[in-house]
Amino acid sequence: MAHTQNQTMRRVLRREVAGTIGLLTDEQDFTAMRRRYRTFAFDDHTNYLRQVEALLRTLASEGGHTTVALFDPEEYAEFCAEHALDPDTASSRTRFTAELATTGATVPYEGQSLDTLVPDLIDEAVRRATWEYATTLLARIGNCASCGEDIGRAAFQRASDLLVRILQSSGPGERHIVCSVSTEPEPLVAVLRTDDDQHGTPHLDEGAALEFTTVLALGIATRSAGGLVMRTTASDATDRVYGWRLRGEELEPLTAGEVFDAYCTDVESGDLVSPESGVDYCAPPDLGDDGRSTAHTH
Repeated sequence: MAHTQNQTMRRVLRREVAGTIGLLTDEQDFTAMRRRYRTFAFDDHTNYLRQVEALLRTLASEGGHTTVALFDPEEYAEFCAEHALDPDTASSRTRFTAELATTGATVPYEGQSLDTLVPDLIDEAVRRATWEYATTLLARIGNCASCGEDIGRAAFQRASDLLVRILQSSGPGERHIVCSVSTEPEPLVAVLRTDDDQHGTPHLDEGAALEFTTVLALGIATRSAGGLVMRTTASDATDRVYGWRLRGEELEPLTAGEVFDAYCTDVESGDLVSPESGVDYCAPPDLGDDGRSTAHTH
C-alpha cells in the first residue's frame, strides 16, 4: 500500500517539474551532431523533429510545462570545453540544455506544431542576438571626452524617451514598429508590437521593448543612418503607415511620398509594386519637443 502511494505521489510531483528540450532546428546542425558524437542516436532530421513533436504532446497531456530551446552545436562544444565535460554523452547535452533554459533563446510549448514553433524560436534567437550585439557596441563607446557622461547610457535614455512619445502620439489600436540602424557588416533591425489593454494603455513585451530601445540607442550614440516605420491598426479606422528618419538624436518625419515609395518599391529589383489596399501612407503625428537631449553635440 505504501509503495503504491509513493508511486502516486511521484507521478503528482512529476507534474510540478518544468522541462526544457534543446532543439536542432537546422538540418546542417543536426548533421554536425550526428557526425561528431557517437551517443547522438538520431540519423534522420525529419524523423527527429517528428519524435520531438510527439514527446512535446505527451508531456503536455501529462500536465507538464515544457520550453523549447535552440540547440547550437558550436555553442555546445564551447560549453563542454569551458566546463571540462565530455561532449559525447547525453548528460553533457542535458546540462547544456539546462543552461539554455536560463541564458538562451526559448519558446514555451503550448500545443502548437513545430512548423509554427520553429520560426518563432529562430526569431527569438535573432532578437536576443541583436540585443546582445547592440548592447556590446553601446558599452564599448565609453564616456564623452568633454563632459565624462556615459554616452551609451545617455543614448539609451534618449531612445526610451522617443519610444514613449511615439506610442503616446499614435492613438489607440495595434502598433507594429520597425527600427533599422546601419551598422557593419549588416544593418541591425528591431521589431516591436503593441496593443492596448482594457484601459487604453499600450501593452508591450518588455524584452522586445528593451531590444528595440537598445538598437535605437545605438543609432543615436553612433550618429548612424537609420529610421523607424510604424503601422497602426484600429477597428474603426483605416490602417496607417508612417515613419521617421534618424538624424543624430532626433527623429525627422518622413513625408507621405517617402513612406509610399519605401513601401511600394521592391527592395531587390527597385521596381514599383502595387500599394496595399485600405492603407493610408501618411506623414507621422507630431512627437512634440520634450526639451530633452543627450547634449553630446560636442
